Amino acid sequence: MFRAMLLAVAGLLVAAAPLSPAQRFGALFRDVQMRGVFPDSKTFADAQPRRSDAAILADYRKCVCKDDAALKAFVLANFTLPVTPAAPPPSGRLTLSAHIDALWPQLTRTLPSVPAGSSALSLPRRFVVPGGRFREMYYWDSWFTMLGLQVSGRQDLVEDMIVDFGSLIDRYGRIPNGTRSYYLSRSQPPFFYLITQMSRDAGTLAQRTRWLRAEHDFWMAGAEGLKPGGEHARVIRLSDGSLLNRYWDDRDDPRDESYREDAVLVAATPARDARTMFRDLRAGAESGWDFSSRWLADGRTLATIRTTRIVPVDLNSLMFGLEQTIADNCRTLRDDACVRRYDTAATARRRAIDAHLWHSAGGYYADYDLDTRRAMDGRTAAMAFPLFAGLASPKRAHATATVLASLIGEGGLGTTARTTGQQWDQPNGWAPLQWIAVEGLRRYREDALATRIASGWLATVEREYDASGKLLEKYNVVHKLPGGGGEYPLQDGFGWTNGVTRAMIAQGFTAGGRRHNIRHGQSGDR
Repeated sequence: MFRAMLLAVAGLLVAAAPLSPAQRFGALFRDVQMRGVFPDSKTFADAQPRRSDAAILADYRKCVCKDDAALKAFVLANFTLPVTPAAPPPSGRLTLSAHIDALWPQLTRTLPSVPAGSSALSLPRRFVVPGGRFREMYYWDSWFTMLGLQVSGRQDLVEDMIVDFGSLIDRYGRIPNGTRSYYLSRSQPPFFYLITQMSRDAGTLAQRTRWLRAEHDFWMAGAEGLKPGGEHARVIRLSDGSLLNRYWDDRDDPRDESYREDAVLVAATPARDARTMFRDLRAGAESGWDFSSRWLADGRTLATIRTTRIVPVDLNSLMFGLEQTIADNCRTLRDDACVRRYDTAATARRRAIDAHLWHSAGGYYADYDLDTRRAMDGRTAAMAFPLFAGLASPKRAHATATVLASLIGEGGLGTTARTTGQQWDQPNGWAPLQWIAVEGLRRYREDALATRIASGWLATVEREYDASGKLLEKYNVVHKLPGGGGEYPLQDGFGWTNGVTRAMIAQGFTAGGRRHNIRHGQSGDR
């Protein structure tokens, strides 16, 4: 009831979310995933039913599918499996920038409607996918991809994707993790305020602001009336009254796209409450850092994941940016009540981040532990987000930059200081974190460090491109090699790597460490 009233205030008429394949196919879905019929759990989650759910389930109840061959035969008779387009052949004759420009059409999709029973969500206009097994549009990936689209002269695609994201908010009251029904229970780091700023259509400002306010309502649902020490979904009110956010998921069962992995892990951890553990895994996926020592109680073992007990510095920095952007937009639209509301929210959040997400002994921004009630010790690349959002004082920005330098490898910025085998840990580096750090450092005139990260990253990307003709999802930034770890094989394509690399080159960064045409952002001086 609360949610319905909230969305009415936001001016939205939200459709009921479609059920995911796991919810629709029950025992059949469980059997296919748990018996490992397909090596990648995402394959069956993306499969297209050939008939109605009821007809398939009725026949499955009659099926003698005791061995894996019989079960796979049943699936193939009743579902069409997804096809991953072949990777483009190596293009040794093209420069890296030209190769990226040539990739955009190959990663562009249209899906104005979907077949009955599909787990895919339709989108009104064209969009760009990451590549490989990621056949749909993803939330936080897209902003980094769009950075490259813009400098490649593809503003047309940028405008289309803004409309696509707005359509998701209009239909579902949120931007899901990705455009699949099984992603609707969670979102991803809220970069939509930055996505909307890429539009060159001044006439859509009011519409874009309405979408941003609706997204803010999604993240803040339950905040009204929350008492000190209270928690509700994505919202936390600390004992001093500070209001902050955490990652969450509205479901507490195995992820459709990683069903077997989640179920096996939880079954092997009987000491923990299964529902809590499933939600922590899902919340880790909402963070985009799935998975990382950042979320692990012992800093090493996935079975100790506790994402929902952590207040993340990156999420709250982005929420500050969202609140500031709404206030700025409303100032242009001359909506004084809106300006006051979101200016107040941004000021309060900045104060809360300074008070609780600052590691005073270490001198850097950090996540906050809800159980120990203090900033966490782990050094991660997330410390760059307050610099990126411009909420840090110059003194704290410089101190954070000094600590951040300890995560820089020969090939760019590492993700954390720990080696665990998880993909969001050492030695991996990721395109989005390179961009956040470089832009945050430049904002505070830490140019030498920014150049060191960007030039190392470009050297890593160029080295692999020269060797294989590919751009990858992640890289080993310690040795400038392809990345590793995670729940699936290394993917190429790759949307956000293409976008960040193309944008860095356009800004004058080079693999040789030189930098041309430095343009600073606004300082974070208060």
